[in-house]
Amino acid sequence: MSVANDLAVPVGTGLGLSPARARLARNLAIFGTIVVLWEAASRLGLIDPLFLPAPSAIVAAFVSLYVTVGNAWYHLGITLVEVFAGFFAGSALGIGLAILVGLNATLRRFMKPYIIVLEATPRIAVGPIIIAALGFGWTSKIAIVMLVCFFAPFVNTLSGMLSVNEDAREMFRSLGASKWQVFRKLMLPDAMPMIMAGLRLAMASALSGALVAEFISANEGMGVLLKRYTSTLNMDATFACLLTLTALGFLIFRSMELIDERLVFWRSDARAAAVGRRRANAFRSAAIARGA
Repeated sequence: MSVANDLAVPVGTGLGLSPARARLARNLAIFGTIVVLWEAASRLGLIDPLFLPAPSAIVAAFVSLYVTVGNAWYHLGITLVEVFAGFFAGSALGIGLAILVGLNATLRRFMKPYIIVLEATPRIAVGPIIIAALGFGWTSKIAIVMLVCFFAPFVNTLSGMLSVNEDAREMFRSLGASKWQVFRKLMLPDAMPMIMAGLRLAMASALSGALVAEFISANEGMGVLLKRYTSTLNMDATFACLLTLTALGFLIFRSMELIDERLVFWRSDARAAAVGRRRANAFRSAAIARGA
């Protein structure tokens, strides 16, 4: 019986692999199979290369873009500057304005119709107007990304500010807490999950906003590179640029999820317990140091 138990392998975990590693191995096997079939179909002429280039051709385009010629690095850097500058500016404006509106009912009534009008206006339609007003440089591109990134943090932060538990608010007031203490200790922590959700949406939209701005009018950036290769029917390089943007979008969104897990740690019992233990240890160390 003990021998049978020693030789037993958990169901679905492969040859003794953990569930996570087994899942990774399975996904890699599926991906490899798709790539092999895709390459074989391309070489047999079953797929039009103008519609879907062969994986080997896309890899060769990657090598050219990032190693041999290396022209993609400059354009990628331009797009990243537009993405992060517009994201930070738009998110800061959205969160800051939402806090002011959430704390002031008069300001909320005054600004609500204007915010609704701005939200209802398609951002892509405003793009040419912004470029005409601010010119063809970086300022207009960052302004478009900023506009795209403004609304999700604003709406989510305002919703979080207005959905604070009234019983908790009343308890704070009964204890004589100031408005600043109510905001810092109650309203802001309660709104943090909503704020982070808005930031994740804004970051996911920032890359799209930067590409739209570059498509409208620009002479540098990944959007320009993508448009240039598409217009010349260089589909190998087009797909290489597209996969670069896909990977970039995934990394950006995943990074925001990790930041969310770190900041809003109390939503996970394991993370909350770990942070509690760390803070308790730090408190005990500080108490011992004071006693010494």
